[in-house]
Amino acid sequence: MEKSRRAFLKNAMKGSAALAIGGILPGMSAKSYASIIGANERIKVGMMGVNARGLALATNYARQPNCEVLSISDVDSRAAEKCIQQVTAIQKKAPTAVPDFRKALENKEMDALVIAAPDHWHAPAAILAAKAGKHVYLEKPCSHNPHEGELLVQVQKKYRSVIQMGNQRRSWPNVAAGIKAVQDGVIGRAYFAKGWYTNNRESIGIGKEIDVPSWLNYDLWQGPAPRRAFKDNLLHYNWHWFWNWGTGEALNNGTHMVDLMRWGLQVDYPTRVTSSGGRYRYKDDWETPDTQVITHEFANNTSMVWEGRSCNGKYIEGGSVGVIFYGETGSLLIDSGNAYTIFDLKNKIVKEVKNDKTIDARNVTNPAADLDAIHLQNFFDGIRKGTPLNSDIISGHQSTLLCQLGNIALRSGNTLHIDPSNGHIKNDPAAMKFWKRDYQPGWEPTV
Repeated sequence: MEKSRRAFLKNAMKGSAALAIGGILPGMSAKSYASIIGANERIKVGMMGVNARGLALATNYARQPNCEVLSISDVDSRAAEKCIQQVTAIQKKAPTAVPDFRKALENKEMDALVIAAPDHWHAPAAILAAKAGKHVYLEKPCSHNPHEGELLVQVQKKYRSVIQMGNQRRSWPNVAAGIKAVQDGVIGRAYFAKGWYTNNRESIGIGKEIDVPSWLNYDLWQGPAPRRAFKDNLLHYNWHWFWNWGTGEALNNGTHMVDLMRWGLQVDYPTRVTSSGGRYRYKDDWETPDTQVITHEFANNTSMVWEGRSCNGKYIEGGSVGVIFYGETGSLLIDSGNAYTIFDLKNKIVKEVKNDKTIDARNVTNPAADLDAIHLQNFFDGIRKGTPLNSDIISGHQSTLLCQLGNIALRSGNTLHIDPSNGHIKNDPAAMKFWKRDYQPGWEPTV
């Protein structure tokens, strides 16, 4: 039975077009899929990292009638147990606990690995999964540093894995319609875009070195990252603000908005990148900026700015997160949800497309489950039918890289001059020190 199931999935890919960015939205509901795909043809996924966002993803995957959550992998035994209970309640079949995801990859039944572990694990885990013959759903950012992003692109080409990045807004229908309107010239030529994220994050304090808790495999949690002592203010969320494991607010939340701006302006790599900011609000262990502005300029005479404020939640354009495009005849605003508004040059509303789902942009785990399911189904269609992905790894790398270049500009203190053909930094040894990270000996990812 398993042999025939995998043959079905393999044959579904034969003769399909190569994966490309900006694919069409799936046109069928989950119930429609259920009538086509039998129980033995369900795509079987393993989950890696299920404490917060991963738990939300696991339950969302379990709700898809053409999917089965096969295994749960997490270095936190408590998180794994909680996730297994919730997934079991949904799909009426218990997934297997496999604490080390590398062991889970040995399961021939697994079709895809879903990665929601911390940022430093994203690319290394995806590379291991592709080498094991699995497809990958990879939460943003797709990599911790530019070197890893380029490795991912190479790995996808070599092993032909379907790799979808979790830029879910690429699959939200009204957002996609708003972007298309920008591209079609509804505000004339769009030449400038601004994106933002605001929040009121508290201080993380000064951590104390303590014994590793009994429920945590800290060595596996660190994985490819150089070893650091365990502190009581690191897990489970504050790792975002340490360069050894995280990438700051720019990649934590900025990736989504930078991706929309890049999509709307129809640009790939910039020509110049600048950034300013720092850790201004508190004096604590937080290393990445809590306040940051990143500016990208492009060869087609356009530019975009992303503003991140982790510790002052004052809204911009009425929302804590969003994007606005400025053009010759007006502007177009995409807010935190599945909605957009078009204004003329006198600020009069020309058209308003409202949300049809409730979305909480500051919910760090599950802001829009129903809409995100469209992205999951697009991933499944990429596996089953070769449907172009809405956020394939090339597109994902390009958007992730723009945020990484912003961080590199800030950390090096330099204006970055970029080769627009490939995104590489030109003639800047100080900046290039941040292109690739140091790895724990024996853990460096390779193609």
